[in-house]
This record gives sequence, C-alpha cells and structure tokens, in this order.
Amino acid sequence: MSKETEKQRWQRNFADLLQELRVAQTGVQILFAFLLTLPFSSGFTRTTNFQKDTYIVALLAAAAATAMIISPVAFHRALFRQGRKPELVRFAHRVAIGGLAFMLISMVSAVLLITDFVLGRLAALVLTGVTGAWFLTFWLVLPLAARRNWGDDIDDEDDNPRVLPGD
Repeated sequence: MSKETEKQRWQRNFADLLQELRVAQTGVQILFAFLLTLPFSSGFTRTTNFQKDTYIVALLAAAAATAMIISPVAFHRALFRQGRKPELVRFAHRVAIGGLAFMLISMVSAVLLITDFVLGRLAALVLTGVTGAWFLTFWLVLPLAARRNWGDDIDDEDDNPRVLPGD
C-alpha cells in the first residue's frame, strides 16, 4: 500500500470527521426534538422551578450542540473549492469537541430533569452524577488514556491533531 499524499490525508481526515459528526448529529437532533416537544406535554405544568431551569439548560445546550455539530457543513460550503481543507479539518475538529461537550451537558441535564420529576431530588442527583461520570469515562477518560498508552503513530488511520501543521 502506498503512502497517501498530504492532500489525500486531509481529504480522508475530513471524510472521517464527517462520518463521526453524522452519528453525533442524529443523537443530538433526537434529543433536541424531544426537548422541543416537552413543554407541550400535559405533565410539564407540574414541574418545579428547578426542573424548568434544568429544562432550559438542557434545551439551550442541545441547541448549541446542534449548531456546532452541523457547522462544518456551512464552513465547507463557504470554502468550497478554495483548497482550504486543512483549515476546514482543524475547524471541524474543534467544533466537534465543543458540540460533544454541549451534547453531554444537554444529556446529563435531561437525565436530571426526568429523574427529578419521577424520583425526587436526592435520587436524581445521584443518578445524574453517575450518568455524568459514565459519559465522561467513555467520552474523555478512556480516549485520553488510550491516546497516552498507545502513543502517537502518524501513519495510523486516526491522525493526532497535535501533529497538524499550524496547530
């Protein structure tokens, strides 16, 4: 197998990133749709001020996640055929991380809202803490540990963003 050119590598990185964003986009869109319909359900009138505040955090975080996860598409359209793939990949990488962070906030807030409504405050706080730790384990701790333990191999399929020019 021959070595890919730098242009091919940037193209592959962008295609890989778009595939990852498609998965995240579906999840955040489903969560956002659920949150948009929630105030119109009959039980929403029984929510406490704390639950309403939690709902607003979840809703706004889902909106922010949606904007960030979809933004590489708009960025690509603005730079289409200008040979700016490295800048696009760097931008998309950063907003993907930001979008996932907002998605985490939205999901954990939604868990807090629902568990507080169904089970009460103490159980909700415990379950939300466990949920947040679970997400952080799989979305941050394990990937960073793998990155540290496996080392950097720039010939690997997943290029380390630290080795990108200009970063």
